Amino acid sequence: MTAMPSGSASRLPAMQTEQNFEESSVDAEESTLTQLLQVSRIVLRQGIDLLDNHITSNDQLTVHSQYLPGSTIGKHLRHSRDHFELLLDSIKSSPPHVLSYDVRVRNTPMEQDCEAARAALLETIQHLEEVVPRADPSTPITLQAVTPFLHEFNTSFGRELWFAGLHCVHHWSMVRVIAGELNIKLSDDFGFAPSTLVYQGRDAAPLGKAKI
Repeated sequence: MTAMPSGSASRLPAMQTEQNFEESSVDAEESTLTQLLQVSRIVLRQGIDLLDNHITSNDQLTVHSQYLPGSTIGKHLRHSRDHFELLLDSIKSSPPHVLSYDVRVRNTPMEQDCEAARAALLETIQHLEEVVPRADPSTPITLQAVTPFLHEFNTSFGRELWFAGLHCVHHWSMVRVIAGELNIKLSDDFGFAPSTLVYQGRDAAPLGKAKI
């Protein structure tokens, strides 16, 4: 039996611990991205379900809200999608990655046409599925924001992907208001934040069961 070199036995546990830590860190990053991708899919597919099963005409996309001046369902669909696309464009560019949500491309076809809106949301889901699994949630991003002062903040891809999903839910809540004005009945969980659904115990909702 070959003797182990002096000191190797004492170093082995430390080496294994370091390796296990590195593997667990990678697993945690993959888990974070998998979960964020799942949430992104769910909220964007809620928009597709809205178009497939609740909106009955293109005209309903362009009706201006009485309670939310300047708002239409089409505008909220476009604006919510924009945040995901701007983030993906940022992370796909060469570093340093710079992101601004203040970029606006208004009056796009998806604001006025159900088929165009559906295709745009599906395209964003596809982009997410292509980019997110290969990304690192800790990738640094410089966020530029006009408040109206120009500010810059240090953030990360994971944090902004989380924000894009939450931002989408926020705008779905406003879509819910406009839908109510048009006598369009939406599912009970549409436009509610996951934390609210969990608090209310709505386990049947896609984002309503706590996974802690």
